[in-house]
Formats: sequence, C-alpha cells, structure tokens
Amino acid sequence: MKYVFSYLKDYKKESVLAPLFKLLEALFDLFVPLVVARIIDYGIKERNQAYVFQQVGLLALLALFGITASITAQWFAAKASVGLASQLRQAAFDKVEKFSFANLDQLPPSTLITRLTSDINQVQTGFNMALRLLLRSPFIVFGSMIVAFTVNVKAALIFAVAIPLLALVVFGIMLVSIPLYRKVQKRLDEITRLSNENLAGVRVIRAFRKERAAVAKFDEKVSAMTKLNEFVGRLSAAMNPVTYVMINIAAIVLIQVGAVQVNTGAMAQGQVVALYNYLAQMIVELIKLASLIITINRAWACGDRVGQVLATENDLTYPKAGPKVTNSQVDFKNVSFTYPAASAPAVSNLTFTIKPAATVGIIGGTGSGKSTLLKLLTRFYDCGEGEIKLGGVSIKELTQEELLDQYALVPQKAQLFAGSIRDNLLMGRLEASDEELWQALSLAQAKDVVLAKPGQLDFQLEQEGRNLSGGQKQRLTIARALVKQAPLLILDDSDSALDLATGARLRQALASLKDVTKILVSQRVSSIMQADQILVLDDGKLVASGKHEELLANCQVYQEIYYSQFPKEKEAKEDKEGSR
Repeated sequence: MKYVFSYLKDYKKESVLAPLFKLLEALFDLFVPLVVARIIDYGIKERNQAYVFQQVGLLALLALFGITASITAQWFAAKASVGLASQLRQAAFDKVEKFSFANLDQLPPSTLITRLTSDINQVQTGFNMALRLLLRSPFIVFGSMIVAFTVNVKAALIFAVAIPLLALVVFGIMLVSIPLYRKVQKRLDEITRLSNENLAGVRVIRAFRKERAAVAKFDEKVSAMTKLNEFVGRLSAAMNPVTYVMINIAAIVLIQVGAVQVNTGAMAQGQVVALYNYLAQMIVELIKLASLIITINRAWACGDRVGQVLATENDLTYPKAGPKVTNSQVDFKNVSFTYPAASAPAVSNLTFTIKPAATVGIIGGTGSGKSTLLKLLTRFYDCGEGEIKLGGVSIKELTQEELLDQYALVPQKAQLFAGSIRDNLLMGRLEASDEELWQALSLAQAKDVVLAKPGQLDFQLEQEGRNLSGGQKQRLTIARALVKQAPLLILDDSDSALDLATGARLRQALASLKDVTKILVSQRVSSIMQADQILVLDDGKLVASGKHEELLANCQVYQEIYYSQFPKEKEAKEDKEGSR
C-alpha cells in the first residue's frame, strides 16, 4: 500500500480537510443530545415555551452547520479519491507499458486487467469512505463516552465497558476477513482470464461444439468465487447483529441505571434521554464503522495488488546514453536463453552473422527457437549467455530509443488496433505522408485492400481488426512496418495467411528494398528459398547455414522440411535414384 499512498502527494490538502470537516460535523452532532436534554429539563419540565423555541432554533442551526460541513467534506473526499484513482491507474498503465516480456510472464494480462479496473475502483471507494468516516465514527464513539462522563460518571461506565468489547469484535472480524478478500480478488483474476480466453477463442469453441464445456468451466469458477464471497459475507454480516446485541444490552443497563438515578434524584430525565441518544449515536456509528472496515479491508487487499504492479521492476534496463549504430549487421556469439521456469533452454549456443542489406531466412520445426531468436534480437528478453551485436555494438549498450529505431517488426500474430487504417500505419512513423503510406501499402500488397474500403485510409477498423480477413491484417501489419523505414526489417512468419501468389508478389516487392536487412522467419520453404542466407534451427540449435541449394544437398533437417512441402520433388528424386 505504500506505493498507493505515494500518489496522494497532489491531494494532501484535500486528504486533510475532508476528515477535518467530518470531525466538525461530528462535533455539531455531539451537541444535539445536550440541547435536547435542556429542552426536556428546562423547557418542557418548567413549561418555558420561549426557551423551547430558542433551543429548537439552536438545533436547526446545528443541523445547518452540520450539513454544510458534511457537503464540504464530501467534496474534498471525492476530489482526493478520484484524483488518487486517476493517478494510480495512469501510473499502473505506464508501468505495464514498460514491462518486459519476462514481467508479463509473471503478471499475465488477465490479472493486469483486473488490477487496472476493479482493484483501483475498490481503492477509490475505500479511500473515499475512509476520509469521511474513519475518524468521524471513532470521534463520535469516544466523544459520546467523554460527554457521558460529564453528565453522569456512574452511567458513563457502561460506555467505558461497551466500547472495548465492541472494538474487540470489530477488529477480530477484520483480521480474519482481510486474507479472504485477497483470495476473492485472485478468483476474480481467474474468471477474467477465462472470460478473455473464451471470448477470443469463441470461433474455435463453436467449431468443436464445446459451448457446454466452456459454460460448465466458467460456472465452476464463478461458483467457487461465489462460495468464497458468501463465506466472507457471512463472516462480515455477523458483525452487525453481534454489535447490535451488545449495544442493546448496554442500552438496557443504561435505562435501568438511569431509572434508579432519576428516582433518587441523582439524575434528571433529560440527562437519561441524552445518554440514551449518545448510545443510539454509538450504534449508528459502529454500524457505519463495521461497514467501513469491510470496505477498507477489500480496498487494502486491492491496493496491495496494485502496489505489486507498481513495485515490479523491469528486468531490462537501458543506458541513458550510448553509441550510435552505423550499419545493420547482426552478430550472435554463443547465445543461449532459457525462459523463466522452463526446464530446458529455448536456444543454445547460437553463433552466426547477418551482413548489412542481406536477406536472411530462418526455418525450423515447431518449437525450434525461431521466434525466441527474434525476441532476443529485439531485446524483448535478455540472453542468458553470449552476446548479440547490432552494427558492431552490443544491444545492451544501446539506449532504448536507438535500439527501437534500428528495426521494424512484424509479429507472428497480426495485431491491429481500433481506429482508422491511417492511424494504424502511422504507428510506424507519425510524420509519414499519405504518399509514403500508399507506397508501403503497395509494397505489402495491401493497396487493393485499402482502395476497396469506404474512406480508404480513413476506413475504421474494429478492435483487433475484426472486420478484416487474416491475410488482409497480415498485409497491413507488414505495411505498418515498412512505413517506419528502419534499416532492419524482421518478419516473423508474417505471410502464413497469404495465398502463394500474393506471397510471391510480396517477396518480390521486398527484394526491391536494397538498403534494408531483411530477416524472414517462415514455416514455408518457398518463402525463404531465394534468401541470401538460410539459418536452419532444430531443438534450439543452429544445425546449418547457407543457401537453398547447399542446404538441400547437405542438411537433413532442411531436406525433411523441404520434401514435406514438395512431395512431388521427393518422388522425382527417389525415381531418379531408383533408375540409377
């Protein structure tokens, strides 16, 4: 929570004034029973109508002052709590945007969504309530006891006994419920993850007719969370009846003691009424305090979860200043990497060089380490062993801005954002002109796609580009990378949704980029066979490097991949060898 409270620095004044005005309101409330006692003892008892009207006017004045103080306190509390939530949400989002892939492995999107929305809303509600009631309720409770001692010491002893017992019940339940609220939020994380997974994969679920299984699994998670919530709710609900019983027992004892005191003349009737009113105020405030503690418990648990996000340090650090990259040569020297919690390395002892302006293909079976290699090159992860150089400079010595300027990446999964096509393309380079956008679209074989859309560059894409086909999305992501005009173009299996003819035209267009180093990862041999250099990976190791003809003659792994995609070539080879 210390990380959460650190964002209150801009709202210190409001955080102080809100409870102060609430205490002022509480002070006015404490005067009311005394005024009522005077009306009974000096006005009604002595039939002094003028005095009664005078005291009623005083009650009205106290009510007016109390309402004014309450509204002012609410305004300050709302300003502070909303401001805190806004800054907290912005800070958490900024932190997440800077997370490395390793950080995102530890805090997956499902839990981050919950923490950025539900958890921060709970913190806002809890802080608002705390500013208004956390000091007011105890002030009323202890203030009532103090004033009771000024009225009658013997009767006030009832307050002195009741308050500690009530505090014991309230705080005992609070200590038990706090860990349970943390568990509730974790269950909410699971439901958010499952919801996101099912909504993203709804087509797959329907294709395999797994709707009932998905609903059953969701019901199971919701049922588990419901049961836990019910248990915590029953525990918290026990607070009100227990405090009610204790307060009512105290009220019975007070009336009994007061009656005896009135009969002996030690107390006036108005004083008994005043003490009973103070006891009634205590009942109300303790109920508020009980509800407040439940809210604060939940807010505290949520605040700890948000604080965990803010406290997470990015395991990738960049120097504030560093050398400039003069060319796009890539060097891997004995590079190895193991994913967190993985039992075996994803890549091992990778050593190779990619010359500037060369076209390099990377191929291998599923899980051979192709995408991992690119993640290390772009420094999404840091390699565990070895060194990666770009333009002769270790990528760890480059500033983040310098490293990002060197490459344009087309990820394996085509990712577009809600907004116009122009907005998506300009993510590559904000200052790019429409002419440059059309040129990139033409190279990416996406010009005809955009021309066919109403509004063309201003055509509005839905979230994740849902109103485009898979191939159209891939071509637009390639165009976005080309708009950046970086010296290093990295395409991670970015033509998988394209037909063979479109893929061939794309490769021919990319070949026209003479001053750009192109790294093409693909499952298709046809996509990389014209490359200047082909790297063949198998089980995280570089097993061969060379041109298509060399690998087809000498590399068994490459041969297996090639002939699995071109079975007729394999048959022709076998026939030729058989004829010999």
